[in-house]
Amino acid sequence: MPELGCEIEDFKYNTWHVTNWRNLEKRITGPKFEVGSWEWQILLFPFGNNNLDSVSIYLDFFDPKSAPDGWHLCVQFALVLWNPEDPSHYVAHHSHHRFNAEESDWGFTRFYGLDKLFTPYENRTRPLIENDSTNITALVRVLKDPTGVLWHDYNSNMRKGYVGLNNQGATSYINSLLQSLYFTTYFRKAVYQIPTENDIPNKSVPLALQRVFYNLQTSDIPIETIELTKSFGWNSFDSFTHHDVHEFNRMLQNYLEGKMKGTKADGAITKLFSGKMKSYIKCVNQDYESSYVEDYYDIQLNVKGCKTLRDSFKNYIQKETLEDDNKYQAEGYGLQVAEKGVIFESFPPVLHLQLKRFEYDMQKNAMTKINDRYEFPIEIDLEEFLSENADRSNPHKYLLYGVIVHSGDLHEGHYFALLKPEKDGKWFKFDDGRVTPVMDSEVLDSYGGEFPDANSISAIDPTDKRSRSTNAYMLIYIRESSINEILSPVIPEDIPDHLQRRSEEERAFDFIIKIVTAEKFKYHQGFDIANFEYPISDIYTYKTTKNKTYEVFKKNISRTFKIPLEQMRFWYFVNRRNGTIRPDSPIPESYLDLSMEKIHAKITCQQNKMKLYMEVADKPIYGERWFPPIDENYHIMVFIKYFDPDKQALEGLGHLYLRKFSKVSDYTCILCEKKGFPSDTPLKIYEEVRPDTIVEMKLRSTFQQSDIQNGDIICFQKVLTEKENQEHAIAGRCWNIPHFYESLTLRIVVSFKPRWKYQNSKHEFDLILNKKWTYDQLTGVVSIHLNTDPLKLRFTTASFGTPKDDIKHTTTQTISEMFQTANLTQSAHILFYEMLDVSIVELEAKKFLKVAWLGNTVREKEVIGLCLKKNAIVSELIRKLLRKVILSSQNSKIRLFEVVNHKIQKEYTETEPIEKIQEFAKLYAEEIPQDEIFINKDDRVIQAFHFTNDPICVHGIPFKFVIKNGETLSDTKERLQYRFRMNVDDFLKIKIAIIPGTSYVKPEYLEDDDIILSEKIFSDEDYLGLDHVDKTCHVEEVGDTKKAIFIRN
Repeated sequence: MPELGCEIEDFKYNTWHVTNWRNLEKRITGPKFEVGSWEWQILLFPFGNNNLDSVSIYLDFFDPKSAPDGWHLCVQFALVLWNPEDPSHYVAHHSHHRFNAEESDWGFTRFYGLDKLFTPYENRTRPLIENDSTNITALVRVLKDPTGVLWHDYNSNMRKGYVGLNNQGATSYINSLLQSLYFTTYFRKAVYQIPTENDIPNKSVPLALQRVFYNLQTSDIPIETIELTKSFGWNSFDSFTHHDVHEFNRMLQNYLEGKMKGTKADGAITKLFSGKMKSYIKCVNQDYESSYVEDYYDIQLNVKGCKTLRDSFKNYIQKETLEDDNKYQAEGYGLQVAEKGVIFESFPPVLHLQLKRFEYDMQKNAMTKINDRYEFPIEIDLEEFLSENADRSNPHKYLLYGVIVHSGDLHEGHYFALLKPEKDGKWFKFDDGRVTPVMDSEVLDSYGGEFPDANSISAIDPTDKRSRSTNAYMLIYIRESSINEILSPVIPEDIPDHLQRRSEEERAFDFIIKIVTAEKFKYHQGFDIANFEYPISDIYTYKTTKNKTYEVFKKNISRTFKIPLEQMRFWYFVNRRNGTIRPDSPIPESYLDLSMEKIHAKITCQQNKMKLYMEVADKPIYGERWFPPIDENYHIMVFIKYFDPDKQALEGLGHLYLRKFSKVSDYTCILCEKKGFPSDTPLKIYEEVRPDTIVEMKLRSTFQQSDIQNGDIICFQKVLTEKENQEHAIAGRCWNIPHFYESLTLRIVVSFKPRWKYQNSKHEFDLILNKKWTYDQLTGVVSIHLNTDPLKLRFTTASFGTPKDDIKHTTTQTISEMFQTANLTQSAHILFYEMLDVSIVELEAKKFLKVAWLGNTVREKEVIGLCLKKNAIVSELIRKLLRKVILSSQNSKIRLFEVVNHKIQKEYTETEPIEKIQEFAKLYAEEIPQDEIFINKDDRVIQAFHFTNDPICVHGIPFKFVIKNGETLSDTKERLQYRFRMNVDDFLKIKIAIIPGTSYVKPEYLEDDDIILSEKIFSDEDYLGLDHVDKTCHVEEVGDTKKAIFIRN
């Protein structure tokens, strides 16, 4: 049996020696045996359980009636039937199951064919049953279930009042952060205090957020966040764009802080999340210190080189000595040996710690994720990291409240939150729509590092030290002395009246019913009666109020479909144990006065949406009644499908009532009549049990013996001659029903989108393809759809809705393997396509790069495409570029740099191979300014970037800028204005700020034109920030794979 990653409580096996097989009763149990302090037995149907073709064997909990109320046991087991004289001849099946009072036995109805038991079969030299005896062994592992929800369709709201948030495509970062803020109840109350009574939800961020929080409190199903993202001004493309949870947190808090000003919630963000830190330079030999104190809202801590959270804090406040050529110019003292660093003046009640798991790898020439093991404690005392003069009147002991975990790499990933909503409560995992309790061990498992099972890895490659890419990315601690206030319960008085009133009014109409009709079944080309989740499904959806009665519902549907009321009856779908969804029974007429909500709770509560089949009667039965009575002991309603091998298609022929004790052969003439065949046409008849189980029905068996019940599906076809079979095989067609159903499992719906945003969105389309198709077959189909040359198409895989990796035209991968290689975690299968000007064969032989040319300004003049040999170096790229641009001076030098998220990530030297430059990298080239070429020794070059209001809301083109020693801010502004080529009025709208590069702090805006800017810049890691509105609205073509995150409304 495979390892399931669960701790084993007990493991035992028991063998039952079965004799006199041919004379056994139809149902028999073996001797009792004990595993995990409970008694078990093997349950055997030697001649099949309601079928005549297979032996049925189950593991059975011995006495469920004597077990305590609400009992369950999680068990992994295997059942083995083997020859007692030669154990090498055996048949085995394994499974796992959550045994409980409703499901106290589990196993295999079709364990093995009866016709294969008594004779050697499948390369065996002896039969499984010899001398009328055999052995059946049960191997049973009872597994520990510390959370109580292992293999359970856990409805968290029923137990704790916690529900999840649905993922819109790539919004797990939003969901995990919102859950952490929601359970920070002080924050939730502050959000509720923002006045929103007259706002429109999809245009008001505060109101949309209030509604999300209120729904999390009151709903029993996962919540949608579409209204919230619409209030941000986002479209569906934004919802499929992967963003950083830390950036989103800063953006959201900054936005809400502005909306809270002047309201009862004013100051709540600062009170919760803001601390103070001091940056200083202190002379070693003189009594002189230059310092300033600033607010921070989170702390970014190094992971690389630090094994624990305490190590990171020590690293953060570590002093740097300025000496030798790097001495500090102290006012009034000249050059001095000095110590530079930061120290904390205070920590906030809620401490957000962002772990720096992404860094630039010089060797790989790319941003990479650090998956090193990094330990953090459940509680930590931070007093040792405070300055000498800090207030120590309150303890600085912090308790771990939450961990936001990132799984994946830079370009794709998934977030989930581990939270402890109550001080003395349990930990819960909030993974989009699913919420489950977890143990402390799972929280600590987010440390990351190498896989613990080193043996399984080294068995393949002893040098392989793979690291887990699922690890903590953001830690949330709450000060112990403040935790009762921060997590205090939300009472009804905290919730705005208008919010409750509006929500109740809307929820009354929030009841959805899916209705399957005979017409939709007729054209359904898949498993079951209909495919409710199919991307191109068009099942009729009916929206009504929860209190609307069944009688009113029927009258409305009668009017909609123009069918007399007495000629329609509705069957409700149920989720079967085998994973199928089938109609089970009609809604009783006695329910006419019940509301649809109550009916849903009574009979379909396991489904989020009610699903119904509309049965329509054409004529009355014997002129008396429209529908036969429901009595499964006599009548069974089944659905009929016909398979046409010429069309390679199924046709739904509606439903049919069968007599349970009639033989299958009794109905062949009726099936022939339904297709207009002569009544004596030979047929092959199958039951569609589930997608991977298509069973041929025996014509001499009764439907009762075939285990047919309401809602089952019978599929038939003509019996084909051997010649017809061969003709279909040669043509690549499926010739029988099992073969065709197998081909259905290979179908895949792929969504195709243009690679570049400037291409028309109308060119998005879906195609149904085969998972086993090759690249050539893929391009053939898409080129026909687009009416283009297949050699002028290029495809790119998607990661959370954005382009990831190009697919080479020489690939041997199937379509299925293309998506597996992309490590897709989404249900949608997306490929981006480009329509090329040149053949992809020619393109793939070279390296194609796009460079935005700036000239001697910081404004993009043109985007230049360059095609080079793959072994070229950067100097060759620059030479090609020089042939296409005009320089302001013959002595000008060119700088080539790469930008990630509107900041300079790397400046290239001329010797680097272009092979290391990623094809969709955002590259810029510019003339290096003269003041940088002829820089003075006391001057400093730093990076400058543009933002709007908050430094995480970046935009525009970053640049390098010289900070001249001793220059006033007024003179610096003149150089900046000239660099931008801006008029005075526009330049006056720009606010200039210093932004430390080590942690998130609010910008220090510079307003005094007489200050000396060089005295304000403490480190080469500091940035010059330019705060102004982004007025550019051009389409970015240069490697635009990551968008900055904004709230636009």
